[in-house]
Amino acid sequence: MADRAGTAPLPLDPRAVRTAATAADIEDAIRQCGAVLQEVGAVDGSYTEAMLERERSISTYVGEGVAIPHGTLTSKEAVRHDAVCVLRFPEGVDWHGERVTVCVGIAARGDGHLRLLSQLAQILLDPDRAAALRAATEVDEVIYLLQPDGEEDSE
Repeated sequence: MADRAGTAPLPLDPRAVRTAATAADIEDAIRQCGAVLQEVGAVDGSYTEAMLERERSISTYVGEGVAIPHGTLTSKEAVRHDAVCVLRFPEGVDWHGERVTVCVGIAARGDGHLRLLSQLAQILLDPDRAAALRAATEVDEVIYLLQPDGEEDSE
């Protein structure tokens, strides 16, 4: 089976994973993603507003109960380093009429968003993996599920 050689792991700091978050609404969920990206030093405070602006122009819902909020092209200067955060909302968040239980926030410099979105899409388009991610309650499990195929063979 040919897997993608050289696919780098996602820039996911264990401190950027929350497995039992709650959000009042979509804006609250996105603000929490922005705050986590800021906590790990990936972005400055203006990035959250750019994430909200992106959501107002186009939904970041991707299916399988997952949304991937990220900033606009003009927000690149707010990004200090590429990072991904994962917030799991067990009770779900209404996302333009869809129920989202997992938010994967992205911050990337240059055209890094495209690489991260592409990697995430490959992972999240697998319904079994997406279901496992929605059910994951441990940080290690979330990190493992978000690694590219073939990257984890430590046995």
